[in-house]
Parts: sequence; structure tokens; C-alpha cells
Amino acid sequence: MRHDIPYARPGQVVGLLGGSFDPAHAGHVHVTHEALRRFRLDRVWWLVSPGNPLKEHGPAPMAARMTRARRVMVHPAVEVTDLEAKTATRYTAETLEALFGLYPGVRFVWLMGADNLAEFHHWERWDWIMQNVPVGVIARPGDRGAARSSIAAQRFRRFQLSGREAARLSEVDAPAWCLVNVPMMDHSSSAIRARGDWGCDPADCADAQA
Repeated sequence: MRHDIPYARPGQVVGLLGGSFDPAHAGHVHVTHEALRRFRLDRVWWLVSPGNPLKEHGPAPMAARMTRARRVMVHPAVEVTDLEAKTATRYTAETLEALFGLYPGVRFVWLMGADNLAEFHHWERWDWIMQNVPVGVIARPGDRGAARSSIAAQRFRRFQLSGREAARLSEVDAPAWCLVNVPMMDHSSSAIRARGDWGCDPADCADAQA
């Protein structure tokens, strides 16, 4: 499998942004750019999941989502991957365990939106994730309050870095997490699906190339 997975050398810091990307859009691109800058990551890998265990209905076919994501996300430090399909892992904790084995010496940072942090305690082995990988949280308008008061945030409160310390997240050992406030773009996968506009719309493509 080694020839068919992304390359990272020991000592590099790789941010992991997981999701169904159904479809990928300029909002995902914006979050990725902000994470690279604010958390001082060497690379970001998009983990396009075979399916979200918390969602009842499955996403669009994997090949279509990968093609769309690679068209939208164009950056030399970002790679769109199907690592979860290749490692046959269903849950984030399982994926992280597989990556730790495949990439000894590589530092990983898990990336998520503040809305995910608010629901994080529903994830399989969520506390293990917090204890084993630093977590970078990108705040979106309206999500900060729920994120800060979430079960995960409360339980790991003493391990939180302030926004001013965001650059340290790539250096410290888990448990550690940081919530950063960034200007967000008004894009959502659900809205794109509702419009029936699954192709790369002009605004998404233009923003991705910026």
C-alpha cells in the first residue's frame, strides 16, 4: 500500500481534515488555508471518507467526491486522499491508529469545525482522540458558544491553548487543543446538494485557485 498513499517524512506536521466532502467547496478550501497558516502545518491531507457513521444516508460515490475535491482544492501543501478507504477504517480513532503505524515520526494534528467539537462526544472513542493527537478547531459564526460549552471542551479545558498560542499546536504533545476564530465563507455542502449543483460552480473554483 505504501506506493499508493501520501508521502510524509518524520518530523513533518500534517493536519488531517476528515469528512464526506459531499461535495467539496470553497469553504473547505478556506478552512484549509487558515489551518495551514494559523497552526503552522507543513501539510494538510483531506481524508475523504467512504461514509459518515453518524449520518443515516450515504454520500455520493467516492470517485465523484474525490474528483470534485481535487478540482476545488489546489495547493502544493494539500493532498486529497482516500486513506480511510485504503486502511479500511470506519471511525476516526481507527484511522489515527492506522496512520500512527504507517507514519512513525510524523506529527499529526486533527482539524475540525467548531460545530464538530460541539458534537464530538458522540464520536467513537472521542476521548482517546483528544488524548492522542492535538486538535485544531476552526470556529464558524454561531458555533463558538456551543463548542466552548461542549462536553469535550469542558473535560479537556485545562489542555486548551489560546488563539494567540495557535502556532504552538504543531509542537506540543496531546492532549492539546486550540479554537481559532477566522472569517468564514458562506458555503455548505448541504446547500450545494439542495441546489442540485454538484458540479464545480464558478465561485468555488475561483476561490480554490486564489
